[in-house]
Amino acid sequence: MTEPPATGSGPLRNCGVLVTRPAHQASGLCQRIGLLGGRSISFPVLEITAPKDSRPLEDSVAQLDDFDIAIFISANAVEHALACILAQRDWPVAVRIAVIGRRSAEALESFGLQADICPQEHFNSEGLLEQEALQDVAGQQVLIFRGNGGREYLADSLRERGATVQYVEAYQRSRPAESSTSLVKAWRSGKIDIVQVNSIESLENLFAMLDDEGRALLRDTPLLVVSERMLPVVERMGFTQPPVLAANATDDAVLDALCTWHG
Repeated sequence: MTEPPATGSGPLRNCGVLVTRPAHQASGLCQRIGLLGGRSISFPVLEITAPKDSRPLEDSVAQLDDFDIAIFISANAVEHALACILAQRDWPVAVRIAVIGRRSAEALESFGLQADICPQEHFNSEGLLEQEALQDVAGQQVLIFRGNGGREYLADSLRERGATVQYVEAYQRSRPAESSTSLVKAWRSGKIDIVQVNSIESLENLFAMLDDEGRALLRDTPLLVVSERMLPVVERMGFTQPPVLAANATDDAVLDALCTWHG
């Protein structure tokens, strides 16, 4: 658990935000919360590592030219897949790249690539499937880079439209083994006003990592979520405060939602 200092003034003054993103993706948001006068506590509830079996990812390097479209399901998929692929070859110009949202598009740019297909809003599988380039994919070969597990909706929908779809596991998601003792102590002392969570899996991991006292504190604390899909899950888990919905998972959207809520 890390707790960067706040600046003491700004629209998030005296607001304590629990940031649950993976460690390597939390620092930018935490710094910006501090610059806006808030107090962030970083407690990663997802650990991102290499896949248990790296052979499918390694095999995809030589097979890329056989595909029409490659879809990266997250920024983590971009970073892990392209680090492997571009170390061995250039990206084939004939293979169009699709991403779920802006964070993935920004990750692509760090590798010198641009997304051909990206939603302008609704940064999820549904939003991607609305794109004109994915309406008529009959006979096309589609490769999806993702983590272990996850929703089947995107692949199933593309198959219904006539595409042949193959998955490649580019990274592994797991629940960290970190103790929540210090976190619960900070919570008990009033340092946490709102909890940022990016996914249902993140929320379930956080719940599992807390003790009974921590779970009770969590249920009484507002959640900031980035997808409407999370709303019924929050309700089922017995939260007493209405969740705050950010437009998407980007830092800008999360900060806008925080400032509006705290304002």
